[in-house]
This record gives sequence, structure tokens and C-alpha cells, in this order.
Amino acid sequence: MMERYEGYIFTALCSANFFISCLLFSKISRGQRDPYMDEIFHVPQAQKYCQGKFSEWDPMITTLPGLYLVSVGVIKPLVWLAGWTGDVVCSTAMLRFINLLFNCGNLYLLHLITHKLHFRDKTRTAWHRVLSALSLSTFPVLYFFTFLYYTDAGSTFFTLFAYLMTLYGSHKASALLGCGAILFRQTNVIWVAFCAGTVAAGRLEEAWETEQAKRREEIPAGRSALSAGDTGRVIRFLLEYVTSPSRLRALLLAAWPYAAVAAAFLLFVILNGGIVVGDRSSHEACLHFPQLFYFLSFSLLFSAPAALSLRKAVSFLHSLRKQPWLYLCAASLSLLLVWKFTFVHKYLLADNRHFPFYVWRRVFQRHPLVPFALVPGYVFAAWSFTESLKCRSVFWNLAFLACVAAATVPQKLLEFRYFILPYLLYRLHMPLPSAGRLLLELALHGAMNAATLHLFLHTPFHWPHSPALQRFMW
Repeated sequence: MMERYEGYIFTALCSANFFISCLLFSKISRGQRDPYMDEIFHVPQAQKYCQGKFSEWDPMITTLPGLYLVSVGVIKPLVWLAGWTGDVVCSTAMLRFINLLFNCGNLYLLHLITHKLHFRDKTRTAWHRVLSALSLSTFPVLYFFTFLYYTDAGSTFFTLFAYLMTLYGSHKASALLGCGAILFRQTNVIWVAFCAGTVAAGRLEEAWETEQAKRREEIPAGRSALSAGDTGRVIRFLLEYVTSPSRLRALLLAAWPYAAVAAAFLLFVILNGGIVVGDRSSHEACLHFPQLFYFLSFSLLFSAPAALSLRKAVSFLHSLRKQPWLYLCAASLSLLLVWKFTFVHKYLLADNRHFPFYVWRRVFQRHPLVPFALVPGYVFAAWSFTESLKCRSVFWNLAFLACVAAATVPQKLLEFRYFILPYLLYRLHMPLPSAGRLLLELALHGAMNAATLHLFLHTPFHWPHSPALQRFMW
């Protein structure tokens, strides 16, 4: 009965969300009819696929053709069934509508994942799970690109779908969906590795608990396997586990579908001569460690309604007082990384259509010492991030943090779109907030979406020596 009630609530909110999104979609499509920004590459390429010209490729496109293949696979049958002809077939508006469908799919997947992760939390009702999924589906950076023909909505859909299948134990299906995610964006191979990492974390957690039971030690509920006293034992346990042929064989048998995807991706990288297809001049990997700090700050901002509280701030101060040398070392290392590994991409300095341009100019460039002065904030953001995930096992945390670092550090360009998937996974695995906090989070997302869409539609500007309208966007 409870699950049926939750289904009714979710269906009603999903319908309302789709109706509102359709109204916004109509307004945006009328306000910006022609392809804009990266759409000038994506739309013509998709239209070539619609015409059956699968051998033609724009060398400026750096991602694989997953978006175009799905678009053609959805639009062509609809065209045939509806009997449409003319310019409506694979028009800019029709292609953009594909992402609106992905948005509905993302809402459904977020709800299923939330239900799977938090169903045993008896302190939260069906309303909490539905509100959380709705709030995350309107996450501003992701929601904005629902209305343009970008890869983000589809990339998020296939990655979340793959992770859901992992949670259900359908690893072959998860690996296959992971291939779909990689076809949208090559870096999604990191999240396929994360799916494998959760399988490994589950096996390690079971073995760890068995070992603890043999020693007649009990791990309190909700506590991470790692504590100050457990660190040495966990390291020894990991070394014993990976050097045990029988345990390692069992782990490989469980995770072999993901290993097959990794092997296929490695073959692609070798044959392609790199991860990027097309133009590689602006997508060179580097060790940009401050990207991790930017992501942690980004996560702190957007998760503030759900995670921050006066009690948490007091807890941080107590932790700071108890372990001053640990925080001093963390701050010193952060200062070193900011000093030696900060890179500024040419797009960040030149493209005033994107919000990161203004963040960089008005914050980081105000004074040469500002990047260093922000380090205490980074330390707090890192503490808040890990504190929010302490309900997960140490093995899960190690897998997730490794994937977050792999997804952010190699990126030279500060681009908020790169933070979508790691943030959503972080927020999904936090303890489910109260109804009041969820409503506050939803209100924050709504206000930011309204402001972003207003700026995009109603405050266009011109570049010198260019007649084209330019618009503000994420």
C-alpha cells in the first residue's frame, strides 16, 4: 500500500514537472530558434545522421555519436508513425525535445535510485523520496541543458541507469548501459569503473564484517568501517584480500562485465590515439588538482539546504580543535597544490557567455592572493563532503572519491557541466534530508533555474564586430 501511494505521488509530480518543462521548452525554442553555442556542431551532425549520412563527421565534435544515434532512433519511428514531412523532421526544436524526454527519464531514475538507497530509512516517508528525486531532477546545471541539444541529459540518463542496474545486481545490463553512457561522453568510463567499484566495495564490506565477527567485534550501525583505530587493520585487510587468489577470483567473476567494457575502451583509446575524438587542441589532460577544490566548493553550495546546519559547523570546530595538525597538513598541501597546479584555460578567460568566466574574473582574479585565501574554505568543503558520506562504508568511499578525482582533476577547463554526475551521486548517497530541507533545496533550484533562464532569454548582448546575439548560460 505504501509503495502504491508513493507511486501515485510520484506520477502526479512527474506529470506536473513535464507540463512545466514543456511550457519552458516552448518559450526557449521561440526565443532561440537557431542552434546556439555547441548546438552549431551537434544539430548539423544529427541532421546528417537523419539523412543517412553516417560516414560524414564534423572534426570539431569531440564526443562519440551516442546523442545523434539515439535522436535518430527516436525521431525516425515517430516521423513514420505520425506521417510528418518537411522541416519538422530533425529540426532544431525536434532534436532539443529529445533532451526533454531524457529529463523525464532522469527524474524516474533518480526516484528509483533514491528508493533503493533509502528505502530502509524508517524516519523518512514516501514524500521525502519523491521530493528528493524531484529536487535533483531540477538541479540547475543539468536542468538548463534539458532545453538545448547538448549531451548532458542523455549522458546523465545512461549513467544513472547503469548505476541503478548495479544496485539491482544486473551487472551485464549495467555494463551495456555503461557503453551507452560512454557513447555520449567518453569520460563516463569513470562511472562505469565506479559501478565496478561498488561491487568490489560490497564484497570487501562483507568480508570485513565477517572478519570482525570472528574477532567478536561489533561495528555500530551507521558507522564507517574506518576510524582512527581501524586504519592499520583496514590496510592490512585490503592487502590480504587482493593477495588471496580465491577472493580475487570471486571478485573478478562478479565484476567481469565492467572489465570487458574497460578492455574495449582501452582498445578504442589505442586505436583512436587518445580519449578525445575530433579537435583535441582545447581538450588536453593535465594534473589540475584545484579542480577538485572547485568541485568540493560547488557541492558545498548546492547541497547547503540539505546538508549544512549550525550543529555541523560546531562539529567541524570540535574536529578542528581535536586534530589541529591534521588540518594544518591538509591546508599546507592544498596551498602547495593551488600554487603549483593551477591552470587557466583560454576559454575561461575569453568566453564571457559562461558563468565560470564571471566567477573567475570577479573572485579569483581580484587579487593574486585570493586563490590561496580560499584554502580554509576548501578544507571545510572537503570535511563537509566526507562527513555527509560517513554513513557509507570506507570501501565505498574510497571507490567514490577515486572516481571523483579521476573525473575532475584531469580537466583543464573550469566547466560546471563536468560536475553534474559526481554531484548527483554525492547527493543521492547523503542521508535523506527532512521535508523542510528538501523544500528549501527545491526552492533554491527553482529560483536559480528561473534566474538562469531569464538571463538566457531576456538579457542577450552583442560582441564587437559580430551581429549575432550572445546569451548567458551555465
